[in-house]
Amino acid sequence: MSNEDEGEDFHGPDGGTLSETWAGFSSNQDGNDGSSNGEPQDADYSYVSSLNDELALLILARIPRSDHRKFYSVNKRYLALFKSGELYKIRRAYGIKEASVFMLACGERHWWAFDRQFTSCRKVPVLPSDGCFASGDKESLCAGTHLLVSGKEFEDMAIWRYELVMNRWFKGPSMINPRCLFASASCGDVACVAGGIAMSSRGTEILNTAEKYNPESKSWVSLPRMKERRKLCSGCFMDNKFYVIGGQNERGVDLTCGEVYDSEKNTWKLIPNMLENAPVLTPSASRSPPLVAVVNNELYSLEPSSNQLKVYLKNTNSWRYLGESPVRADQSRGWGVAFKSLGDALLVIGGTSPHGGNGMTIYTCYPEPNDPGNLMWKFLGSGGKRMSHFILNCSVMVA
Repeated sequence: MSNEDEGEDFHGPDGGTLSETWAGFSSNQDGNDGSSNGEPQDADYSYVSSLNDELALLILARIPRSDHRKFYSVNKRYLALFKSGELYKIRRAYGIKEASVFMLACGERHWWAFDRQFTSCRKVPVLPSDGCFASGDKESLCAGTHLLVSGKEFEDMAIWRYELVMNRWFKGPSMINPRCLFASASCGDVACVAGGIAMSSRGTEILNTAEKYNPESKSWVSLPRMKERRKLCSGCFMDNKFYVIGGQNERGVDLTCGEVYDSEKNTWKLIPNMLENAPVLTPSASRSPPLVAVVNNELYSLEPSSNQLKVYLKNTNSWRYLGESPVRADQSRGWGVAFKSLGDALLVIGGTSPHGGNGMTIYTCYPEPNDPGNLMWKFLGSGGKRMSHFILNCSVMVA
């Protein structure tokens, strides 16, 4: 969510106000974006009132996250403040949040990070994995300021962790039960996974286990087991609960049921026939997991067979069609399409009609669950560079 009151005075812990102009650094007037990787220069800012670290952090926390790197070279003190991790704790405490979209497109070596409006982007450092991980299928999710990417290395399943504060990749931590083709969902600092396929020397196993990731301790904790074993399923957070939807069981049977985990009761509840009316392709058709996203506690799904957007009606356990998506999900049976929540908007990324070329297209809309046929999709472009329309991985970080 963008910070719409940037121009207001900021109230410090003593109740006084401070203009952001006096944050201990001067604004950049010469067009240099300040993103140089050179050493910070400790210039003479003696004419600016000195601020203690606590006050400086309170002010720096209000700077849009996409502009943080511009200030890294001001001096070593501010670089240390930005990389301390305290900045994001203050942002959370004051409810200051911004969304970034991390994406890996087909044919790209780098992950890319985009701002919420897709007006700026930057390359993330190359993930230093082995060749098997780099070329294989991967799954991703965000928790706090961590981007977790799971995949198969030569030796075993592995997770690589990108830390926004450090702008670096780190190995681990591995899940308690390493898996692929699992459901995952994030809500602030909470990230959960469930189901999927475990691979070992003894063969493969369809799982009903679930885990939660804690970015503070960089560790996983076990959750109770789901009612059903399932792979190729999807996850979401709605009404502060973790939902797992669809997939296939250990016999390869398509599941129309969903499940919901209540953290207060520490239990799972089965939701029969949650996908009963949804068109289901045969297992041999290699369809993607359900494309789902939650906006304002309403669950939306993009139906690959028809490119139709629909909303879940909780009271009747049914779906209502809202209209067509501008992105073609049917060309690859749902694979290669990113369908995410972006604050109070839906985000869809992929290819358009066959006449629209092979490049990526990005759209958002603000859906009205009770107003079918009135979708207003906004075209945001192609992300600033020519990239493949086939999206391998996409995750939204809110911090």
